[in-house]
Amino acid sequence: MSDHVLVINAGSSSLKYSLVDAASGEAAAVGLIERIGESQGHQLHRGPNGETSTALSISSHEDALKAAINAFETQGPSLDELDIVAVGHRVVHGGSWFADPVLVDDELIAKVTELVPLAPLHNPANLEGMRVARRLFPDLPQVAVFDTAFHQTLEPKAYTYAVPHEWLKDHGIRRYGFHGTSHAFVSGEAARLLECDPVDVNLIVLHLGNGCSATAVQGGRSVDTSMGMTPLEGLVMGTRSGDLDPAIHGHLVRELGLPLDKIDRLLNYESGLKGLSGDNDFRELAKRRAAGDDRAQLAFDVYCHRIRKYVGAYYAVLGTVDAIVFTAGVGQNAAEVRAASLEGLDRLGIQLDRERNTAASDKGRIVSTDDSPVAVLVIPTNEEWQIAREALSVIRP
Repeated sequence: MSDHVLVINAGSSSLKYSLVDAASGEAAAVGLIERIGESQGHQLHRGPNGETSTALSISSHEDALKAAINAFETQGPSLDELDIVAVGHRVVHGGSWFADPVLVDDELIAKVTELVPLAPLHNPANLEGMRVARRLFPDLPQVAVFDTAFHQTLEPKAYTYAVPHEWLKDHGIRRYGFHGTSHAFVSGEAARLLECDPVDVNLIVLHLGNGCSATAVQGGRSVDTSMGMTPLEGLVMGTRSGDLDPAIHGHLVRELGLPLDKIDRLLNYESGLKGLSGDNDFRELAKRRAAGDDRAQLAFDVYCHRIRKYVGAYYAVLGTVDAIVFTAGVGQNAAEVRAASLEGLDRLGIQLDRERNTAASDKGRIVSTDDSPVAVLVIPTNEEWQIAREALSVIRP
């Protein structure tokens, strides 16, 4: 019988859930509940009987999880008929404490609560998801899987900022990195596709979605990553600026009188592709670019230029590179981004095959030429499967 894990990703006003076979990665059902706490919410549930969309009022995360349980019972598959062995929780920030998945208990809850200042938008919702699931599934082991965990292998030279030492020692100000579950999953799949042991492969993994991050992976271990203490640093993203001069904050305070919390919001929610072009949906950006829109073209150029800079930087960090790996929504589906980001890198041994790159596919594949010294891969990410596998590894070590 299959070992199924109920994977929960609790956001501030949403709840994503998946029932995943930890061995095969097959999802028996997936769902999303949005606008928790608002007068009119929405639930999407996709199971063996197809997809249903329901309008409903959800006042709390507990009500949301109860609605998910009800959807399993009324639309399938029945939770009572499947061998559910654990509940796996995505937790965004594990600080420097958590390098592995951990059983959820009172001590874990207390530790993650202490980390709220490092992720004030995410960890409180993740905590609520864990508390609710413990109440509703008291007999199932609960496992926390941290977005930051994969990057705990970074050495001090990679995670330390050049700021007063007390900031690190007393306040935890350092690089943590994010998207760790995705980078871990994709790195393993890349090694499999290359028919190599992960310890023998050096990769540059590019997770390009609404949030974007690059990671240098050496022998299965993260050795550098673009996101920092928060997910704001690094690549240009849908609504986040990525790298910028830190003195800009002071300039905006002095010259425009903007409060710091407004600057923080502008950089996180009104910048990136949205700030440059007005659109953070890459599909809309592509349509406007094709129609000759100058702002869309500039946004595309800035986005790809930043990716190319990180590819070069991480090539230098690794010394030798076996493959560049694209994943997540934009990385998997935007052939023009892959082409523009790697243009002119032939002398680094990166040679994209045009026909392979533009061919539509939802499978992991090689899109470089046969004689390219560095392979270019496109691999769909599956964070839910990674969380399910890690949860199973805790309860069955």
